[in-house]
Amino acid sequence: MIQLHTPKASRNQETGRLSFMGSVSPAGVRFRDRGGEGDGTSRRVPGTFSVVPAPMMQTVRRCLLVTSATLASLALTAPVSLAAPSPSPSPAASGSPAASGSPSAAASKPASPSASSSVAPPAGMSSVGGTRLGQAGTQVAIAGGAPVLPKDLTARSWIVADAESGDVLAAHNAHWRLPPASTMKMLFADTVLPRFPKATVHKVAPTDLAGMGSGSSLVGIKEGESYTVHDLWLGVFLRSGNDAVHVLSAMNGGVTETVRQMNEHAEELQALDTHVVSPDGYDAPRQVSSAYDLTLFARSGLQKADFREYCSTVTAKFPGETKKNKKGKTTRGTFEIQNTNRLLSGDYDISQYPGIAGVKNGNTTNAGATFTGVAERNGKVLLVTVMNPEKTDHNEVYKETAALLDWGFQAAGKVTPVGELVAPKNTAQASAQPGANPSSSEGSGQAGGAGDVSAKPVAGAVTEDGSGGMWIALAVAGGLLVLLAGGGYLVNRRWPLPDLVRRRR
Repeated sequence: MIQLHTPKASRNQETGRLSFMGSVSPAGVRFRDRGGEGDGTSRRVPGTFSVVPAPMMQTVRRCLLVTSATLASLALTAPVSLAAPSPSPSPAASGSPAASGSPSAAASKPASPSASSSVAPPAGMSSVGGTRLGQAGTQVAIAGGAPVLPKDLTARSWIVADAESGDVLAAHNAHWRLPPASTMKMLFADTVLPRFPKATVHKVAPTDLAGMGSGSSLVGIKEGESYTVHDLWLGVFLRSGNDAVHVLSAMNGGVTETVRQMNEHAEELQALDTHVVSPDGYDAPRQVSSAYDLTLFARSGLQKADFREYCSTVTAKFPGETKKNKKGKTTRGTFEIQNTNRLLSGDYDISQYPGIAGVKNGNTTNAGATFTGVAERNGKVLLVTVMNPEKTDHNEVYKETAALLDWGFQAAGKVTPVGELVAPKNTAQASAQPGANPSSSEGSGQAGGAGDVSAKPVAGAVTEDGSGGMWIALAVAGGLLVLLAGGGYLVNRRWPLPDLVRRRR
């Protein structure tokens, strides 16, 4: 029996707010004895990268309301001559994906993914989520009263985003393709977690543990022992156990098949900077991701109750090895495992971050320290990803994350977003299809309703004396109102996370 250190009432429950997207997934070892630091997937040696250095929403909503009122007035009073032009709202007014920086042909995934070993980001980064996110350096639009960004940020890449609205408040080289380390396990979990009920029991075969990299972080899985899927996911999230990842991959058809599914899922999430080679995030040639993509993985994973439970669990009991006692009776004990996310569990030089609720950390030779965290304060939920700080101080990745979270909570509503976290392909396509907008459904039962400016009955309504011009004006205005309502729906649409689960000691 696994004992979680958390109130029973809060376990794995979908409570409060609804999910922002439908699922796009198919239906006692001491840490320092394993090599590595943090939750490293390989031994910690000197890294290969040596140097690295709301008002907006309210304004758009007000503009929509003012424009709608103006058009309504115009429709009732304008001469026929003003009714002739067809509506042509700008992308910004209609809330179209193009206006918000959705992927375009120019932002497609490069054919040959590779990690940049230079000290500067490449010139041609992706512009998924907005053109500014594809630019090198720090991107932020400080407005009146907004705090300045924290000093002494040394990460090669980072991003601060509103987890619910998707607004990117600030970013630094957001699309720089870098080794992800164990933060790649967020994509692994988002892909594989829905495939197996947590009560499923699996007996570990020797082949299940084959192929793990030297110095991998381990939770302590033993060949011939049986574990529940629940046990294995605790091992993945708390101890970043590559052994648990490989066992789950074996259950899922093998590492090769799991990697294929992960790459497919990354593409569905529009995480086009990502190329998966190893499901556990172990350093491998051509394995890359970005701060932007890691944030997409976290945002998608947090829609799943089990994902939220595991990534926010601080400590748990993990099954040990089956042994015989002095009386010859077979027994199997447990040992405690602790989450290596130091903003969740704390450490001697850093405290638990107020409101923290996950997500995942990592550390390898090539990647350095990486981390994605989610925290909530006063109803605002922020996601921050930090990749490879130049400073090598103990827990530096968490200290920079905490500083960015503090800034984000203070700056929310006082900065103009520099981009957005895009929706998965299926969600974006559903929003773009005719009839997907609830605002356009009213009155659609009648042919030639006001929502369809091209309907033949409206064109045929013109009479010889020209009195039909007023009807054209009304039709045009109605069409504009529907489009603006659609824009208002897209602008006002929030993708709320379910209530975050916190597993505290």
